[in-house]
Amino acid sequence: MGHELAPCEVAIGLGSHDLGVASFSAELYHAGLFPLLVFTGATSRTTVARFPRGEAVHYRERAIELGVPDEAILVEPQATNTGHNIAYSRALLAEHGHCPKSLLLISKPYMERRAFATCRKAWPDATVACASEPLKFDEYVQSIGDGKLVIDMLVGDMQRVMEYPRLGFAIEQVVPAKVVAAYERLLDNGFDGRLLT
Repeated sequence: MGHELAPCEVAIGLGSHDLGVASFSAELYHAGLFPLLVFTGATSRTTVARFPRGEAVHYRERAIELGVPDEAILVEPQATNTGHNIAYSRALLAEHGHCPKSLLLISKPYMERRAFATCRKAWPDATVACASEPLKFDEYVQSIGDGKLVIDMLVGDMQRVMEYPRLGFAIEQVVPAKVVAAYERLLDNGFDGRLLT
């Protein structure tokens, strides 16, 4: 989304198949952007083989490998969708005595907008910025190792950006006509493995 990053109270690393979220979270922690980091996520059909003990658990281990102190990390291991990532992280923070008003959401690159829209709906009183590992598309696909998965996930994310406001899960986002046209072309070419059912 191109948000300018500034120091905030808490960062939330959103679980997915992308371990780069944990690595970039560690980088931003070391840059002094936040003192506390929540990793959130259980497993899904796209992550159970990669992260069998849960996305948040594996993210925590990666961040610790990269020098983030254990006491700076909270783990929320139950969330299975973005709404739950936000709601469960907020509840976990409250349990630990934190009611932050400024947040940084760290996600895979194509999830920033959906994460933002979801958080603005579920946590409207917080200031929210989004960040993701700054990779070009081909670099990102190479880092994941599965181009079909990446494009399926990207298409599924776009569908959710468009559909979730109608379902009450997110705030409305402007989707340019050329983006809708690209989304429809990808669907026509069989990239439909992560659509809502």
